[in-house]
Amino acid sequence: MNHLSNIPEEFRKNRKMVLKLAKNDFRTKFAGSYLGIIWAFIQPVVTVLVYWFVFEIGFRDPNAKEALSVPFLLYLVAGIVPWFFFQDALTGGTNSMLEYSYLVKKVVFKISVLPVVKIISAMFVHIFFVCFIIVMYMLYGHFPDLYYLQIFYYSGGLAILILGLCYVTCSVVVFFRDLSQMINIALQVGIWMTPIMWIAEDKLVNHRVIWNILKLNPVYYVVTGYRDAFINKHWFWERPLWTLYFWCFTFAALWFGRWVFGRLRVHFADVL
Repeated sequence: MNHLSNIPEEFRKNRKMVLKLAKNDFRTKFAGSYLGIIWAFIQPVVTVLVYWFVFEIGFRDPNAKEALSVPFLLYLVAGIVPWFFFQDALTGGTNSMLEYSYLVKKVVFKISVLPVVKIISAMFVHIFFVCFIIVMYMLYGHFPDLYYLQIFYYSGGLAILILGLCYVTCSVVVFFRDLSQMINIALQVGIWMTPIMWIAEDKLVNHRVIWNILKLNPVYYVVTGYRDAFINKHWFWERPLWTLYFWCFTFAALWFGRWVFGRLRVHFADVL
């Protein structure tokens, strides 16, 4: 477990460099376009509006209002915003070694912090959208309370989960470039299996086995947590078994990710 205990120390020693790289990564992602970093916010907003129109107007479920205590738009944004963070950070972290190949080849550079750079870069956009959700809920008459503090807990847990996954994917993608495309496809499927655009509590009330299988997806735990904070008003410790499963899965992913990264990193410079 030594390689896990090294992660906080690596970040502490390189925190200034990591934050600087994250800020530069965020700025340069849309460099050259007229609107610049505004595109980082436009695309998710348009995506939310499209999904809202399709499911609230186009394929409206007459039972949805009975199953929800808030408008469907509020239910949707509470679930899709953490997914945007997961998607953006996982995609960026997976390609971090390829994108920063010039740093990977430097012997003195601590390349294990590169996935952290991508996660922090994605966190900038995520913070904006969390604030966006809060304002949207206030416009609908739902004002912040103590339950909102759980957003820090769920965001932190999701970031640790992503880091563990990224250590695996960023290591493998150096040798198998097709992994990036495979992850994009998996994300397209994952957004429906989480679930986000449909109400599992209503649709699967008579299919508990399927519902429990869906709960094996750790991102579903986070999505439900956001909705608990904004809508259902539950604390995370009120779901003890699910919380235990999430953290066991997360730390197992982090341990396995660091192990894979440690085994393959010595070959990165040769391949890149």
